[in-house]
Amino acid sequence: MSDNLKILINTLPKKMKPVARFLRHQEGASGLSTTRYIQDVSTCLVPKAIFSRSIEDLTENTFLETSEEALIYLSPAILGEHIARKGFSKNLPDNLKKEVAETGVNLLKKAESNPLLRNNNKKIIPVKAAIALAATAIPLTEFSLNYIKNLVTLKLFNKSDFKNIASLENNKEDKAHQEKVKQSAKKHIAGAAITYTGLLGLAGLLATRGKNSKTLQKISEFIVAPGNKLFSKNEKAKNFVNKYFNMDFNKSKNGKLVLSKGQLTTCVLVGGCGYFGASADRGKENLKETATRFPLVALYVITGSELVEKGFKNFLFNKGKCKDVLNSKKEVTPFEQLDKLAEKLAKEKGTTIEQEFKSLIKQKGIIFGLPYLFALFVMGFFVAGMTVHATKRRYEKEHKIAA
Repeated sequence: MSDNLKILINTLPKKMKPVARFLRHQEGASGLSTTRYIQDVSTCLVPKAIFSRSIEDLTENTFLETSEEALIYLSPAILGEHIARKGFSKNLPDNLKKEVAETGVNLLKKAESNPLLRNNNKKIIPVKAAIALAATAIPLTEFSLNYIKNLVTLKLFNKSDFKNIASLENNKEDKAHQEKVKQSAKKHIAGAAITYTGLLGLAGLLATRGKNSKTLQKISEFIVAPGNKLFSKNEKAKNFVNKYFNMDFNKSKNGKLVLSKGQLTTCVLVGGCGYFGASADRGKENLKETATRFPLVALYVITGSELVEKGFKNFLFNKGKCKDVLNSKKEVTPFEQLDKLAEKLAKEKGTTIEQEFKSLIKQKGIIFGLPYLFALFVMGFFVAGMTVHATKRRYEKEHKIAA
């Protein structure tokens, strides 16, 4: 951050300084990482904590939300950039190592009419595919978390019956059912570990042998650009698959590997399998509650948040709001350029730089703040409250029918 921006932030009213620092941090963080972690934990955990039905329920929600968000938003940079990239790209020529950060889709597109780049891709693409496979630890761990949660609840509270955990009943626990839940959890966690071991072995094979094997080349290209292989003649379908079902990392502004939309989608879908499986183990009430909540949350995480942000920007643009920081392409002026923009506006309007900077911070706060409030109150409080209420109503209805 420039010295001018630091000075201007210090001129803001006390209540606006944290907003400015948060906005700066949001844009400074690489990809979908630290800021999204803070936002998603707060929008998911706070409502669930308020609607918790027991200490067991609160403990489970706290464990899941903090660990899931850390896994999805914080671990990709560590696992991808600092471990897998260093390990798998160490044998690449120095002039190609930086190219590993470029997406496989872009590398393949650039090489379509350039034989030299095609030759380079024979070395780079298998390494990128190996890094992507190494990152499958993230969705597989996400899959395991709900089973781990079941084991934690058993260990801490000696409970496996969802009706007791959700305070629908207060019956004596069935030891046979507890053992069934425990063994299922151990089996699925072990299965995820075995799967990852196999994928890691394939990753090693791709990184070491990929450049000399046409078969491994094709496998590598499918991993980093699946849409190219599945829908080569359908541009829309190809782009859709490459965006939402691609395990390749994205590239940050500073050339680092960061979480991609495809990786996020994979985490949600693979994690969802564990979510449903672990819920089914604890009873039909838990499974039905999962079926109520998960589709809404999954859709919002994968596409909904992006659509809300895009729609809100379009609304502001059409209403002529926040026009100082929102250009004709609905792009928001980066935080690092606000000092120069404030200086320009001050000259045009005959005001002070400090006044214009304050106005710009307000505008950026509106653009990024209202979608956050939507997530908090609609996807947070509404979904949490609706889910708890629906579970209680279903149980009461079934109990009356049974009686």
